[in-house]
Amino acid sequence: MGESAILVELPDATTTLTLYRRLLAEPPPSVVDLVPAERTVLVVSHPGSRAAAERWLLEATAADAPGADPNGIPAAGGSAVTIPVRYDGPDLADVATLLGITADEVVAAHTGAVWSAAFIGFAPGFAYLRAADGRLDVPRRATPRAAVPPGAVALAAGYCGIYPRESPGGWHLIGTTDAVLWDAERADPALVAPGTEVGFRRVD
Repeated sequence: MGESAILVELPDATTTLTLYRRLLAEPPPSVVDLVPAERTVLVVSHPGSRAAAERWLLEATAADAPGADPNGIPAAGGSAVTIPVRYDGPDLADVATLLGITADEVVAAHTGAVWSAAFIGFAPGFAYLRAADGRLDVPRRATPRAAVPPGAVALAAGYCGIYPRESPGGWHLIGTTDAVLWDAERADPALVAPGTEVGFRRVD
């Protein structure tokens, strides 16, 4: 990414999201972009400003930095989206079996959790959502599907995701939504950006 970029490597997704939100709250003028992934945050600064960006990062990553939260995913600071879901996914019963609970309990856990968008990947608008309690952590499907329809709400590997368009996929499909996750004509094409809090609401 060039001499003006710094890649911060972190131990897990929760720590990464915590740091990203802290950095996003007060970026200095020298920083032009912040890009989170599962265990990294890329910090891009203006040419010649790398040293200032490094000092800022050292302060932000200190254990006693303002906003540091060792107990889980912090609040998003006002950025929130509620997504209506029909829990009609073909893998809902399989998820319930994997977790040893009923399908209704899967739905209750999914709608009762506050999900946080850790990062965007796989396809434009596909947000990797995490919940602090981790109750719905299931592995990927043994056999991926060749085509998953747009709007499919899915679970895998500790994340929840919503497919913004038809694509192959190996996640467990638990429901569908009419929400448009990616629209290039909008001012902000992605409905869910990194750091956004996401809630799910059951609809018929």
